[in-house]
Amino acid sequence: MTDVATRPLVEVRDLVKYFPVLGGLLQRVVGQVQAVDGVSFDIRRGETLGLVGESGCGKTTVGRLLLRLIEPSSGTVTFDGTDITALHGAALKPYRRKIQITFQDPYASLDPRTPIGDSIGEGLRIHGIGSGTERQQRVRKMMDMVGLATYPYRRYPHEFSGGQRQRIGIARALVLEPELLVCDEPVSALDVSIQAQVLNLLKSLQRELGLTYVFIAHNMGVVEHISDRVAVMYLGRIAEVADRHAIFRDPHHPYTQALMSAIPIPDSRRRRVRVILSGDVPSPVNPPGGCRFHPRCPLRDRLGQPEICATEQPALVVRDGADPVEHLAACHFVDAREEPAHSVDGAPVRVIE
Repeated sequence: MTDVATRPLVEVRDLVKYFPVLGGLLQRVVGQVQAVDGVSFDIRRGETLGLVGESGCGKTTVGRLLLRLIEPSSGTVTFDGTDITALHGAALKPYRRKIQITFQDPYASLDPRTPIGDSIGEGLRIHGIGSGTERQQRVRKMMDMVGLATYPYRRYPHEFSGGQRQRIGIARALVLEPELLVCDEPVSALDVSIQAQVLNLLKSLQRELGLTYVFIAHNMGVVEHISDRVAVMYLGRIAEVADRHAIFRDPHHPYTQALMSAIPIPDSRRRRVRVILSGDVPSPVNPPGGCRFHPRCPLRDRLGQPEICATEQPALVVRDGADPVEHLAACHFVDAREEPAHSVDGAPVRVIE
């Protein structure tokens, strides 16, 4: 039996979510959007797992599936040893408290007609925690923790800036004392200076409260700053999972290498050698067979387009010579990748004389 201290807090296995496409006069199902298709990963206690990829890859859908905000088509999500995909109604309610989310848009995620104190304390009321006075005390304590102590309890969302609204959203999620917080693009709508403040706040709260984060983003610089491990998604599947330092130093999957090549270097004398992918992202309604990245893969082109890439889905496993051994990549020929002679974070660079 797995020891509780070493068991992952969350275990996701073969998670699938298809959305029906309706068409015709009778609005019948004519197709399926394969938003998430066979995703598996673990989230360890106290860590931050960065979930990255371009728009439409399914990362936000994965986050909502973890909270059961939407129902999976198949697969399981095990939280602290309990399969929460099999729970409903009153049996699921305690886990709603243990898993919370902060949303991407700090403007749309708050009710404009509700004072911020009531918004932050709404979860306490729903779960029947404490008396009215006790709930108000907990809300004020949480406002103090996120840097809102000087603002009145009865002010409305329109009276706050974007960064302050995001802090309100964080306070609303944390007032229930959850174990897992899903951060869905929490800083993408904020100015750069405010982004740094919110990121530092999240890291400080994680240390103080012992939180576990799933950090969903497309900004690789932000992910590098806050994550312990990183999972890269492409078209509904995970392409690579590794420790933050390993994946930024030596990305194995060709798609991850292309993402890394787009990160700017803060040195005017150096430029990354960009990996420009051909074509567009295929439609999730009709994704390609085999490896979903194969129509755009530069490695496959260099190897003469082997047939296996178009016919067989690669498993997400440790590849030969992977260091550390938990560096997983879903690519048939990842061992054939070219090693750059001079690189920064795994991406080759050139020096401007």
